[in-house]
Amino acid sequence: MVEVRLRAVRVDLQSNTPVLLLQETDGEGRTLPIFIGTPEAAAIAYALQGVTMPRPMTHDLMRDVLMSLDVQIERVVITELQDATYYAELRLRRGGDVTVVSSRPSDAVAVAVRTGSPLYVSDELMDSEGILLAADSSEDDEDDPPPEVLIGQFQQFLKSIKPEDFAS
Repeated sequence: MVEVRLRAVRVDLQSNTPVLLLQETDGEGRTLPIFIGTPEAAAIAYALQGVTMPRPMTHDLMRDVLMSLDVQIERVVITELQDATYYAELRLRRGGDVTVVSSRPSDAVAVAVRTGSPLYVSDELMDSEGILLAADSSEDDEDDPPPEVLIGQFQQFLKSIKPEDFAS
């Protein structure tokens, strides 16, 4: 398994779709891009910024339920890509017992961000889908836009979409 960090949540300009960028922490610095839904991107961005809602969002609820049951997320693993769909697992630990639960990558990352859980990508998936992004001036964390700018971008995106944008 390759340990990764959430490098960024961005909006792909060509498709106007949010994308997670998971970058390996060691090695070549390959990045796994995963396109996700707008609500999930907003949920991740809110967690990164530390925004608290008056009522818990779904991922906050999941974190709270796990905590109340004394369950820790040992790790999140993005496991495979099948028919253009990514799959992930939450590896949960309670005492000496480990349980693996299937998840969408976006939900798994949203929960991991809230719990500080480590993120991994399977070796095979990173080998087949990982890419080296061109280095640019925004490569360093200090040059990333502040979280409130990302939230503003997502809010603007949400205002601009229409139901027919999701028709297939």
